[in-house]
Amino acid sequence: MAQSAHRRRNAAAVVAATGLLALGLGAPGAAAATTPRIDLKVLVVDNGGGQVGAIAAELKNTGIPYTTVDLSDTGRPTIDAAFLSDTVNGTPRAKYQAVVLPNEAPFGPGSAEQTALEAYEKTYGIPQVDAYTWAHPEVGLDYTDQNGGWSGVLDGVRTQVTTAGRSGPFGYLDGPLTFEDNDPAVQESYGYAAHPREGFTSYLDAPGGGSMLGEYAHDGRRELVVTFAYNQYQQQFKVLARGIVEWLTQGVHLGQSRNYFSVHVDDVFAPDARWDTGRNCTPGDIDCVGGGEETAPIRMTADDAAYAAQWQQSSGFTLDMVFNAGSGEEWKTENGGTDPLAAKLLADKAKYRWVNHTYTHKFLGCVQDTTTVPWTCAKNANGSVQYMSRSDISAEIRNNYNWAVGKGLPVDRTELVTGEHSGLKTLPQQPADNPNLAGALADNGIKWTGSDNSREPAQRAVGNALTVPRYPMNVYYNVGTAAEMADEYNWIYTSKADGGSGICENNATSTCLPAPLDTATGYASYIVPQEARIALGHAIGNDPRPHYVHQSNLAEGRILYPVLDKVLDGYKAIYADNSPLENPRQSAVGTELQRRAAWQTAVANGRVTAYRIGTTVTVTAPSGTQIPVTAPEGTKKQLLIGTNAFGTPYGGKRSAWTTPELLQSALKLTLPSA
Repeated sequence: MAQSAHRRRNAAAVVAATGLLALGLGAPGAAAATTPRIDLKVLVVDNGGGQVGAIAAELKNTGIPYTTVDLSDTGRPTIDAAFLSDTVNGTPRAKYQAVVLPNEAPFGPGSAEQTALEAYEKTYGIPQVDAYTWAHPEVGLDYTDQNGGWSGVLDGVRTQVTTAGRSGPFGYLDGPLTFEDNDPAVQESYGYAAHPREGFTSYLDAPGGGSMLGEYAHDGRRELVVTFAYNQYQQQFKVLARGIVEWLTQGVHLGQSRNYFSVHVDDVFAPDARWDTGRNCTPGDIDCVGGGEETAPIRMTADDAAYAAQWQQSSGFTLDMVFNAGSGEEWKTENGGTDPLAAKLLADKAKYRWVNHTYTHKFLGCVQDTTTVPWTCAKNANGSVQYMSRSDISAEIRNNYNWAVGKGLPVDRTELVTGEHSGLKTLPQQPADNPNLAGALADNGIKWTGSDNSREPAQRAVGNALTVPRYPMNVYYNVGTAAEMADEYNWIYTSKADGGSGICENNATSTCLPAPLDTATGYASYIVPQEARIALGHAIGNDPRPHYVHQSNLAEGRILYPVLDKVLDGYKAIYADNSPLENPRQSAVGTELQRRAAWQTAVANGRVTAYRIGTTVTVTAPSGTQIPVTAPEGTKKQLLIGTNAFGTPYGGKRSAWTTPELLQSALKLTLPSA
């Protein structure tokens, strides 16, 4: 017991010393007499492995500048003192605040490059991540065959973030972390767990003891040692990635990362057509071969609306109601002149966010010729494509907005989602936007228009407006019950031999089910867990793009709620209260994506300079560019006179998009003293 305590104190002393040096505060034996400048950029040494690629992807996604040295490139630069450091205006400069390596010694122990790198880390207190290595004494761990260590498959293994991890870089986590096991027939992750030696502090323990992730402080250096394999898409990496980055940068870096989840409910007030389980299509749809009588449409009731409001309150989550007022008015006229659903939703209007979905959900692109299946774009006499006019598009947008204002809905005029994302290019039939769309958006003050992320994942301009890509959820618009959902899912995802459409066969973007789902149980047992896992993966990946479903999914069987509950419950089981799941509206998402794109462009063009000298951080970027910064609690933003608290809290740090103050040429922050 006494020996263990001594080891912990010894490791803490080493960490404290190197941390002081990295902050430019000096430490006993520091090589640089002058407080050094530490550039806020990461060096990534890449051997082509998925683990280095995953960390690099996290750096990029966060907005952290980094330089990659490809070990397979014969023309790569040599890692030596000149590559790593120099002097600027008489001040020693470390060109990189941190180093990511494939393992603890990719250049070979004792080699010139490895020696230069280790000397650099000692001199400037630069931390190093060993992206993936095995358990052995050179990284502060026993071998796996000693003291209860082991190696093997980690699929489904329940690990534990240690007390040191939660009080340190992984303070945004709460509770155990279970490794993914999505397919019992496939080995998804492998790793080593071993007993720590002197100087090693474990942050993630295996179920039977032994570390799988921890800090090794030794010889005036610090390494974050990872002994399990991963890729950037796995949930366990996404959960731990924030802590890896915070450890790597010592909590001071450009960029920011948060967790987001928003859900758009399209077609509110309108009915949705219903899937025919016998004919395997949706009668009334233009793509349903053979036509036929339409089955009863799916539309929420007043009770469904009451349930939605109650669910929001109990879950602490706000839905975005994407509405078609004109379709609702048509329904009311056709059904006796009253509409209990509309009355209930309007009574609870302040409980939701509302997004314009056009008045009657018309297709705003080319005029559709439905005499064939699939449909085609109608042509003018001269052979050109016939498009909906600017005035007709504008009327659809304007009439819906005016109706909302008249009813007192808290609607944002700048937001729009067109029906089926129409007006935007629709492949293969309409390869270009309706040329009349941009003008109609401008006529109505639209700045943000929804797009389908599965078709166009990148934000782009439509005239003066920008798209907001939305994730489609595999909870279909034309189903109201779990059985209908499973039936249509079977049709799409089973082979012809199993009675399906065969669409999934020989399709690079799809995989066939091994056997059709049981329509009585398949939705709950298979589809719900899968869709919740996908949505949660987006939510914990610093991805603000919203998901979208349809009002039909809140009606009848109310099949959306099990998916949402599983996402929200899964999140709460992993994350601490200091990392809430943010729930932005469409305009906020659009703004975030716009800022990220501008920032990445500035970084890629070499127009960002950022460094730390002691407790002062200085950042310059092109005029007007919003700068994302993350820093410890207690950080102050320097004003022309005095200071203000910097940023807003998230995950145990403070972060913000910000700019220099008036009459300042650079952003300056003052970090708290160590």
